Amino acid sequence: METYLLDWANLLLRWVHVITAIAWIGSSFYFVFLDSSLTPPLDEKLRKEGATGEIWAVHGGGFYHPVKYAVQPPQLPGHLHWFYWESYSTWLSGMALFGVLYAFNASTYLIDKSLMDWSPGAAISVALAFLVVFWMLYDSICQLFAHRKHGEAIVGAGVLLLVCFASWLACHWFAGRAAFLLVGAMMATAMSANVFFWIIPGQKKVIASIQAGQPVDPIHGQRGKQRSVHNTYFTLPVLFAMLSNHYSFAYSHVHNWLILILMMLAGAAIRQFFVLRHGYKLGRNRHPAGYAAVGVAVIVGVIVWLAPAPPVKNATNSIASPAGSTRADGPNDYKSVQSIITQRCLMCHGEAVQMKNVRLDSPALLKQHAQSVYQQVVVTKAMPMNNSTGITDAERAQLAQWFLAGAKVE
Repeated sequence: METYLLDWANLLLRWVHVITAIAWIGSSFYFVFLDSSLTPPLDEKLRKEGATGEIWAVHGGGFYHPVKYAVQPPQLPGHLHWFYWESYSTWLSGMALFGVLYAFNASTYLIDKSLMDWSPGAAISVALAFLVVFWMLYDSICQLFAHRKHGEAIVGAGVLLLVCFASWLACHWFAGRAAFLLVGAMMATAMSANVFFWIIPGQKKVIASIQAGQPVDPIHGQRGKQRSVHNTYFTLPVLFAMLSNHYSFAYSHVHNWLILILMMLAGAAIRQFFVLRHGYKLGRNRHPAGYAAVGVAVIVGVIVWLAPAPPVKNATNSIASPAGSTRADGPNDYKSVQSIITQRCLMCHGEAVQMKNVRLDSPALLKQHAQSVYQQVVVTKAMPMNNSTGITDAERAQLAQWFLAGAKVE
């Protein structure tokens, strides 16, 4: 019953997390589009009021006319819509999901003893520290260098190096699946912290100054804009890190940290294309197709790099174990793999525990799931999870030989 309820909590939290993330990222993309597409107001009255840009749009059967005041409007309206609950709800639901899945099952999902043999409490503490320390270092880089000469370039380089180092460290400390998610959570935490510590407080200070009849310091808008831009470049890398932890060919690779970095760089380059594309339509910059081309080229390069080697044929022209695996010589009947299944798999796929509704404790059930066993244990090596039961390469090869010989259970 406990596992059943945890699965429901996992499902519902994922649902909420995806919904709120769509709302947050959607609003981020929309406002970046607005800023990049604004043109000087044609109306003299708007210009005198301090409007710095406008745009006409049509959607859903109506026409919209957003107008931007870069510093302050001529007067505050009776109702202002604030964009912050999208961010906070995404972060809160994400942290709840992390707690239910990774913290509650740290020994299974968070820890890979071949990398770091620490206790669940230590692993959880370090994982949470990852989020806090990354934010503190990222925020310090922004505050120290943003307003210097070539400040944005320095900040960009500094944040890039920080993300690369954090990705390398996470993949060397935590199980690959958890490491990918942790890097995504780390960057998403910085995004939400930008909203909480800089964007919203800055907007509140601007409103307080207007209400008090005092001059508005434009630095608040500049800081908010800076962090908002950072957030939009983080979005695609974060989405990849969050989604890719479902695909073992990426996170279980020996160079998983490099795969993560390359794919996040590709995402940032593609996002740059879309950001600049709006300005190109108004003649403000050259066509940004080069950024998209770089992003796509990196993705294609990673796909080619990770492509699995085809099975090799032996002297009798029958298919043997996949190239690169340890060759297991000997019988390939059910008895040859029964002890492996019993020792390495039944802890989670036996009568007592049936993870993912998969049982392997009888010849018929093993035959039923033979394709999945081969895919998960031999090809992707995703199972056992984080190799918690210590399966060897020779045992994986023995399972491969049994499956490729017809998965016999008689």
